[in-house]
Amino acid sequence: QRKTQLTAQQATSQPNNANNNATMSGRSSGQVKNRAPAPIQISAEQILREAAERQEQHQLDPVTKVHDAEEYQSYLRDRRTNFEKNIRYRREQIGNWVKYAKFEEDNKEYERARSVFERALEIEHRSGELWLRYAEFEMRNEFVNRARNVLDRAVQILPRIDFLWYKYVYMEEMVGDVPKCRAVFERWMQWMPDDGAWLSYARFEGRCHETDRAEAVMRRYVNAYPSARSFLKFAKWAEHEAKDVHLARTVFESALVELEPEESRQARVFKQFASFEERHGEYERARVIYKHAIKLLRLGEKAELQKMQD
Repeated sequence: QRKTQLTAQQATSQPNNANNNATMSGRSSGQVKNRAPAPIQISAEQILREAAERQEQHQLDPVTKVHDAEEYQSYLRDRRTNFEKNIRYRREQIGNWVKYAKFEEDNKEYERARSVFERALEIEHRSGELWLRYAEFEMRNEFVNRARNVLDRAVQILPRIDFLWYKYVYMEEMVGDVPKCRAVFERWMQWMPDDGAWLSYARFEGRCHETDRAEAVMRRYVNAYPSARSFLKFAKWAEHEAKDVHLARTVFESALVELEPEESRQARVFKQFASFEERHGEYERARVIYKHAIKLLRLGEKAELQKMQD
């Protein structure tokens, strides 16, 4: 009986030992057996050199040599056929149209390039990127009046796309037509654009040395957007760009008086006003502003409550 019990125990312990050996081997297989450095070390320079050697050589496009006008026209005809096939299968992809127009531009075929852009606009006239490429094509080749017409059409169709307006006023300023540039800005301001547009208008007047006009633009801006953000931008412009300390102080004071309580009683308004006075050596004014902010915003009561809770 004792022999039979021993053999039964040995039989049951063998699978367990096998499982334990398997788990131990599995654990040891994931570990590094030999931590000694390899006899042959490979440097980063060697790895990069081998990677460069195994790279495939870049295949350059074949160079087409044209010997007479007939071959040149044949070459243009073949390329146009390829472009037309791409457009026929993928009409909605603006890149195909732009590449086609760029090909015509490179070959001095300006009327054909213009025709390509017009065909593209018939398909996707709501694409601001397409209008921009069209205008840049006209500007690049010094067709100023045509570029002006393109941009004028673009801002009429897409008045909410700011980069078209930016390109329009940039072109007018570059050609030196200040009245037309100002007229474009005025058209743009009727659509109530964001802060950047108003600041660009004021900076344009500053570059033209029209300080009064620039200040009037910023006043229109704060009237259109009566908020702490607009007044703070106006004050920053007056201090750093217009170099008018008195105007900046007046803007800060107007923000505290004219704005609604939820706008004027913001901590950043008092902080920037006090920092402005500190920068110009008016420390007593800054001290009064800080005291007024602590009293108005009840910062002292909040500090006492926090101490009581602690």
